[in-house]
Amino acid sequence: MAADFGHGDPVEGDPHVTEIADGDTTWRFDDAFLTSNWTCIWGRGCLGILDEPAAELGQGCCSVGAVLDGTDEAMRISALSDTLGADVFQFRAEASAGGIFADDNREATRVVEGACIFLNRPGFAGGSGCALHIAALEADESPVDWKPSVCWQLPIKVDWSDDGVGGEVATVRAWSRADWGPEGETMAWCCTEGTLAHGGDRPVVESLAEELEAVVGTPVYVELRRRLGR
Repeated sequence: MAADFGHGDPVEGDPHVTEIADGDTTWRFDDAFLTSNWTCIWGRGCLGILDEPAAELGQGCCSVGAVLDGTDEAMRISALSDTLGADVFQFRAEASAGGIFADDNREATRVVEGACIFLNRPGFAGGSGCALHIAALEADESPVDWKPSVCWQLPIKVDWSDDGVGGEVATVRAWSRADWGPEGETMAWCCTEGTLAHGGDRPVVESLAEELEAVVGTPVYVELRRRLGR
């Protein structure tokens, strides 16, 4: 039986937010972001998040280690990293010698030579970009199942709050410069701001379909598509 999410697409007083109640969770979606033609331009002019524009480095948002979502994710990433050979993982030797985590807390991936240990640099024979992403595709699996959640979710941001009646509100929007904390104040660029990354041929609700579905679940995602006319 199909889920019944009720009626009334926009939030009252805010026609740019679509609200979908799913049990104890009320999802609120930023329509402007989801219907925009934002697209990731990593390797295609992405200016990166250093203090100065550095498209030539090909680091994108990987200049810092990925913050991991708890022990289970850390264990999964560690196990997956052990399966990567030097042909797809440029810093395989460094990982073997010093591990993949920033410290013993295993809360973030390690930074090697100025970027995440999993970032293969431009010119690497096994392919530039995230070694986990590359390996997932080679295994005919989804990068969503291989990469740290913060990596595949970007630029999707979910803000959680108490709804005051025993449930929770999850607001789905784009990351902003402020979400990076103090580092965001000096970043050369935040890809959801300005127009440089808004050149995709599909709206975000379609181009990030797999990621959105993984975040909100299939029933809510299908209903979101229906309400946005997609």
